[in-house]
Amino acid sequence: MLDVALLPGEYAMCRLPAGSALPPAVWVELGDHDVVTVSWCADGISLICPVPRAPEQAAVETDWRCLRILAPLDPATTGTLAALVAPLARARVNVVAFSTYDTDHVLIPAVRLAEATAALERAGHRVHR
Repeated sequence: MLDVALLPGEYAMCRLPAGSALPPAVWVELGDHDVVTVSWCADGISLICPVPRAPEQAAVETDWRCLRILAPLDPATTGTLAALVAPLARARVNVVAFSTYDTDHVLIPAVRLAEATAALERAGHRVHR
């Protein structure tokens, strides 16, 4: 069983061209529950952030909600993300997963939030709203 927090607010998935500079507003003065993650590759920059932090010059897809596994995870632990994603897959809720050093996160479509949380609770997880 996992304890999962529903983070406040909506999140955006953003795409910027390779070599773009990220505006400081993306990461400065993060709130206690904000999460920002950036991935750089030759094809471009992918950014996940709260909607108000999305760069104006980015291609942006909004209306995502973010779930975070609450307890810090040992990096050697296996199966944690699968335990979160599997019930969502069975409920046919699409996810975007990302990890930090301490824990895992998933984005789910805001319009599927009720279905997603119900699926996680049926699987025995606790969702903290």
